[in-house]
Amino acid sequence: MPTPLKPRALRPGDAIRVIAPSSPVEAERLEKGIAEFERLGFVVHRDPRILSRDGYFAGSVADRVKEFLAAVGEKETRAVICARGGYGSNYLLDELLGEVDYVKEMSPPKMLIGHSDVTSLQVFLWEKCGWVTFYGPMVAAGFDAGEGSPRGYDKPSFEQAISATTGGWTIKLEGETLARGNAEGTVLGGCLTLVVATLGTPWAINTKGAILALEDRAMKPWQVDRALMQLKQAGKLDRAAGLLFGDFPECEGPAGSANVREVVSRITRKFDVPVVWNIPFGHTERPMLTIPLGVRARLTANASPTLEILEAACSEG
Repeated sequence: MPTPLKPRALRPGDAIRVIAPSSPVEAERLEKGIAEFERLGFVVHRDPRILSRDGYFAGSVADRVKEFLAAVGEKETRAVICARGGYGSNYLLDELLGEVDYVKEMSPPKMLIGHSDVTSLQVFLWEKCGWVTFYGPMVAAGFDAGEGSPRGYDKPSFEQAISATTGGWTIKLEGETLARGNAEGTVLGGCLTLVVATLGTPWAINTKGAILALEDRAMKPWQVDRALMQLKQAGKLDRAAGLLFGDFPECEGPAGSANVREVVSRITRKFDVPVVWNIPFGHTERPMLTIPLGVRARLTANASPTLEILEAACSEG
């Protein structure tokens, strides 16, 4: 595992930068999300091209790379919050591979928050640079719906993740334990489709000893099955210390077919590790949890499963 590089804690009054590294963002949802950040006390900066469109991308690759590098390098902001997911952040990685030394020189690194397609950036920044990032709500995909609302965000886990500078805080996973047990490891993962897409690349995810968190949406049960089998056959599931799964909304199959819960249970029972299903992170209809990636944690999989963050995800300063 890389040596984790942690961003500075985020406090009310700090400035943040909103970027769109993937698909175009709707203006109305963007404004609602920005208003929520401002309500929480943050100063929001946005690029003039934040609403750009280039097909199903939020601008050209060159523009999105430039926007990302400028955002993580600027001195006046402490965090980079992605506007939304969709598709397209993987296009940035070929260019960023040539900027790894520049990114590594940033001390401390910039806080990066997002989920869904942002998984590509999060895995890359962990594997190549050791950056701790945050799998959580985005400006127009979580914050726009508000605190504690359906498709909104869970405020306690968000605030703990971005501000705590000591370990020992606990996330109630609000899920169902499929395999009981305890495990310690580095929390990694993200959107299942994008985690699978790292296989065979120079930044392929290393899951050895990790608590691997996986979620997605709008996949048929057999598509989830195929993706998990690919991870299994690539040696990524049997190396994990524990497994966390989201609630996989919009993933129903035809009547009479196996559902995603049954797929997850069948495939993971081959591994002697704790497994928790139906956690509200990433794509979820419930208020979204924020989970730090790249820090050590203890998973307790019982009737009320929890994830205890054993080390701070943020540094002082």
